[in-house]
Amino acid sequence: MNRKLNRWTYAVVGIIVLLLAGLVYAWSVFSSPIAAYFSDWTKAQLSLTFTICMGFFCLGGLFGGLLSNKIKTKVGVWISAVLFFVGFFIASKSGSPSTLYIGYGMFCGFASGFVYNMVMSTVLGWFPDKQGLVSGLLLMGFGIGSFIIGKVYQAATPAGPGIDAWRNSFFVFGVVLLVVLVVSSFFFVKPTAEDLAGIKVDSGAGKAKKNESGLEATPSEMLKTSAFWLYFVWAILLSAAGLALISQASGVATEVGPDVNPGTIATVVGLISVFNGIGRLIFGGLFDKIGRAKTMTVITVAFILSVGVVLIALTQKNFGLIVAGFICTGFSYGGINPTNSAFISAFFGRKNYPVNFSIINMNLLISSFGGTIAGALYDASGSFVSTFMLMIGAAVVALLCNFMIRSPKAAK
Repeated sequence: MNRKLNRWTYAVVGIIVLLLAGLVYAWSVFSSPIAAYFSDWTKAQLSLTFTICMGFFCLGGLFGGLLSNKIKTKVGVWISAVLFFVGFFIASKSGSPSTLYIGYGMFCGFASGFVYNMVMSTVLGWFPDKQGLVSGLLLMGFGIGSFIIGKVYQAATPAGPGIDAWRNSFFVFGVVLLVVLVVSSFFFVKPTAEDLAGIKVDSGAGKAKKNESGLEATPSEMLKTSAFWLYFVWAILLSAAGLALISQASGVATEVGPDVNPGTIATVVGLISVFNGIGRLIFGGLFDKIGRAKTMTVITVAFILSVGVVLIALTQKNFGLIVAGFICTGFSYGGINPTNSAFISAFFGRKNYPVNFSIINMNLLISSFGGTIAGALYDASGSFVSTFMLMIGAAVVALLCNFMIRSPKAAK
């Protein structure tokens, strides 16, 4: 690939790839026709698919980080393309939850995490001066992908007892991912020092960034800092709460508006992804402007208030309010992922970024159980209220963790 391409070309192609890779987050919409076809499967069984998917997403990201300096990025994208195809093919043949867990959960989850890390680390390498903004742009694609693809899926996949149109849709997804990722792979090259010559990095922009400058840390050095672990807990708590809502969003919207048609429900649920994507862009840029501490505080407080709106909407059966709640929650939840990326780069440097980034994303191995817990709570109580109360409690503890974080350089 011609290295003289404008660096924004790599960013655009990265957005396209992550848009497709982010379709795994559309599970709330994908699962509805499957639940109608297999009416004896419980919410907890279906939610476990998403939990497994998020777990293997983390593993894929870890392997992507470990291999990022050993294989070309395009080879990593090829691997993900094949894994996506195999995963959706297996899922399309599902006759039991275990087959769905293997196809969608394991193969597709791993493929998504693998290409996510490969693309993020490669594209961000071209933008040492705009880490937060470009992280936000890439992750906006990753978040909005689930909305766009979810709408296509919902329009092309009728649901109901005995209707298995979802099988064909899954197979088509596999083919599309295989083709688009293979073609896009040729646009990914890692920058050299010569490529980055002339790019000015404003490392001292703002008092907040001066006070929180970091170190060049190896993974083992990073794991010895309190800053990492406090941030890790913050990310776990907010991500688990956000995934709990995502996994149950269709059910929540249907309970609040039982007479609302499925198309409208899918659109409302999709608003979480749309504003999640917008939030990723806004909060990524905000990190560059006001620093880590203030950005994390804004994200956490906004999340608490947003979940409160959803809880009120649920108890009052106010569909208009549930729309507002989904928008606000999606927006605030969207701040977590770009902050993960920018935090690792700012606190622990670029040299070991691919592996360090994959380690911080391992928070999803734990937080992915948020969806399963939400499904189990609903099965036990027949209500989503307990789930939202737990989400608010988790966010309050996350806020306390945020206030305790100090930069590793300051700690020394």
